[in-house]
Amino acid sequence: MDYIKHLYRDTTIGHWLFNSIKKLKDFINSRILPEKLYRKRIFKNIYGYNLDLENPKTIQEKINWLQLNDRTQLHTLCTDKYAVREYVKEKIGEQYLIPLVLHSTNPKDIVSENLPDYPFIIKTNHGSRGHVIVRDKSKIDWKSVQKNLKKSLKSNFYYNAREWQYKNIKPRIIVEKLLLDKNNNIPYDYKFICYNGHVAFIEVIIDRHTDIKSNFYDSDWKIVKYEGFFKSGNDFKRPVNFSKMKSTAEILAKDFRFLRVDLYDIESKIYFGEMTFSPVAGFEPFPPLELVKKLGINLEL
Repeated sequence: MDYIKHLYRDTTIGHWLFNSIKKLKDFINSRILPEKLYRKRIFKNIYGYNLDLENPKTIQEKINWLQLNDRTQLHTLCTDKYAVREYVKEKIGEQYLIPLVLHSTNPKDIVSENLPDYPFIIKTNHGSRGHVIVRDKSKIDWKSVQKNLKKSLKSNFYYNAREWQYKNIKPRIIVEKLLLDKNNNIPYDYKFICYNGHVAFIEVIIDRHTDIKSNFYDSDWKIVKYEGFFKSGNDFKRPVNFSKMKSTAEILAKDFRFLRVDLYDIESKIYFGEMTFSPVAGFEPFPPLELVKKLGINLEL
């Protein structure tokens, strides 16, 4: 064992060999392994027990079941961060959309002269990472941004974790106005987790870019004592707009068995963020089954 550690840590060929094996393993998992087997393997690695797709009970099992069995073009459209804007406009109105600055399939369009002087965010429509927040465009290395966007546009996010809804999205760059609260900070992110068209509970992401925390609340805004990926923050009063945010999320979730709707509340104005059908690829640590039962909620398949 010590020899193997030495080979990996202290020799160039050992480091190359182990990295090559890891890359091959990742390639097999993401590209070759059947989707069902891939999900079973990842699930077992994370939770320590087998994924039951015949009689799924936990929310994570049910989301994985839905990933394999509930696939429509509407799922793809609503996952596309650009195409979903038209869907949201039709469902709840254009006033909920974050102002769109620019959209393009060409990274060379993302240059200072094409962009505003106020804060904005650059991202792609077909994934969930790699965004660039710009508060002062004079401080940005635009060549580097273009290079990263070019690489991103060539990728298919589906192969990261086999989330089917991403597979057929045509990649595009979008630039939106950066939402900021009255203190010039990134606002709280209200994630409404909906079962069969109704809000089951809400996860609130707090201080995302400073000291990130998350709180869970039930559908009546009673705090749920549970920590997911992040530590909990202090309890706080429900937003003045909570009832309207809840009803807005349920309108958008009406056509789906499971959906997470992200909303923002800034100066009493609600903005739509995105829709997600498989948070953390179906492996997010939502409240355990025992707690979900106490809340009186269940996801019907």
